[in-house]
Amino acid sequence: MTRALRLAAALVAGAVLSGCSAVRLAYDNADTYLRWRASAYVDVQGEAADELDERIDAFFDWHRAKALPNYARLSEEAAIRLGRGLSAGDLVWGYDALMAQAQEGLRAAATQVAPMLDRLTAEQVAQLERRLAEDNRKFARENLRGSEAERRKRRAREMQNRLEEWVGRLNQAQVERVRQYAERAPLTDMHRDRDRKRLQAEVLAMVRKRDATKRLPDLAANWEEGRDPAFLQLNQAWRKEFYALLIDMDRSLTPAQRAKAVANFRRYAEDFSVLSGQSGAP
Repeated sequence: MTRALRLAAALVAGAVLSGCSAVRLAYDNADTYLRWRASAYVDVQGEAADELDERIDAFFDWHRAKALPNYARLSEEAAIRLGRGLSAGDLVWGYDALMAQAQEGLRAAATQVAPMLDRLTAEQVAQLERRLAEDNRKFARENLRGSEAERRKRRAREMQNRLEEWVGRLNQAQVERVRQYAERAPLTDMHRDRDRKRLQAEVLAMVRKRDATKRLPDLAANWEEGRDPAFLQLNQAWRKEFYALLIDMDRSLTPAQRAKAVANFRRYAEDFSVLSGQSGAP
């Protein structure tokens, strides 16, 4: 379920494959992937399995008709803004737009899955709880291991890799700016870990009370409500440093780097348009 709710973010990855991009390839097979992943969280058989298939199909019908056209529009707008050079206002626009799309998508996904959660047996709820605990152990292995210095170094490496996917190889000055960001921005992983567990506990409580249909869509769309104020403050400080990094990186881009990033956004815009049925097949 958790992975299903992160579907939109997972789709934004890949490169062009023989005229049909990996984004399109991944999206066209995402329903099969979700069915496979769902079985790791809750084992469903017979009529319940058929219902799950129908609900996944319904979510994708909604996503293709409603979400993808917005993704296409936002990607094209991002390409225009990046092409002329980013401002602080552009970053706020981007964050607000992504949050709005995430909230809408999470609500739609939760609306589909919630009725089935309300009918889980005690054994299935226990299976879901065990799987969430496994996810938490994985999160800890990937994000909480090592000293603070090691985690900051890992953050710098991951951020460099992410930026290079968009703009190509960074020069020495750009790599140094990424290192400065990794050192300055507060580490939030401990707070993220606690917040994940808070949300999981709320979902499990809903499921046990058979109250997910009524309450899960709102929780999914408003996941930040109920967060520890210290986490909210820390996250705001992190975002300030992240925005400063992006502004400095934008000012340092070579013409080739900027062109590559703009082309990436325009390719995503085309992919989303094709997937939504607004253009021809891949």
